[in-house]
Amino acid sequence: MSTPAIELDRVTLVRDGRVILDDVTAAIGRGEFVGVFGPNGSGKTTLLHAVLGLLRASAGGLRVFGAAPARGNPEAGYLPQHRASVEGLRLRGRDFVASASNGRRWGLALAGRHEDDIERVLGLVEARALALRPVGELSGGELQRLLLAQALLGRPRLLLLDEPLESLDPRFQQAIVALVRRIARDEGITVLFTAHELNPLLGAMDRVLYLGNGHAAIGGVEEVVTSEVLSRLYATPIDVLRVDGRIVVVSGYGAIEAGAHRHHA
Repeated sequence: MSTPAIELDRVTLVRDGRVILDDVTAAIGRGEFVGVFGPNGSGKTTLLHAVLGLLRASAGGLRVFGAAPARGNPEAGYLPQHRASVEGLRLRGRDFVASASNGRRWGLALAGRHEDDIERVLGLVEARALALRPVGELSGGELQRLLLAQALLGRPRLLLLDEPLESLDPRFQQAIVALVRRIARDEGITVLFTAHELNPLLGAMDRVLYLGNGHAAIGGVEEVVTSEVLSRLYATPIDVLRVDGRIVVVSGYGAIEAGAHRHHA
């Protein structure tokens, strides 16, 4: 049996003096597409930072492909939630992607193997038509393709995507999810995909990882996204409604899904 892509063994993560995740155990297999969900402050971004080696676990063991997380791990590609504005930027799409192969700074394309890799990732994300266009003129969905291309440079085996659907309309959301699913399958990449709503990812995920109240539940959608499991996770009554193929998670204070999932933790 192969080593999991990510292993958490009773992991506790603390940020700014606050316990974000407490005694969490989970394993994510190689090649799995896992959606990561939870309300504001539940620890989605914090978990990705720990996997990237940007935050050390306060307790427990965290391993990535059998090794301790390390900053700059070439096996992990990352698309962060908060990115610099590109409004009005005249940099061409190709050079924007190339900038990530040079210390993640805006600059000109590099020669040699970097050139080949840039062409490869532009093809993977179906963005060759964007190569010569200024990034400041691109739509949100088009820009997300170039950001995804950046994360795929160097052939990572693990892709960490933090809220890539934020601010996209439903049509672009579905296109990005389908694109990531196809790339992950074709390239054998493990994906952790955080989102504030389940529904756009329902047809793509192998499993879900739900975070709440410092704890976690992982499994198939039908196993985890239930009133019983989420009520236990949040220590408050939760209703899970299924209407016309969509899932709505509701507490006594209203819908948990939607804008309530945007966060910085």
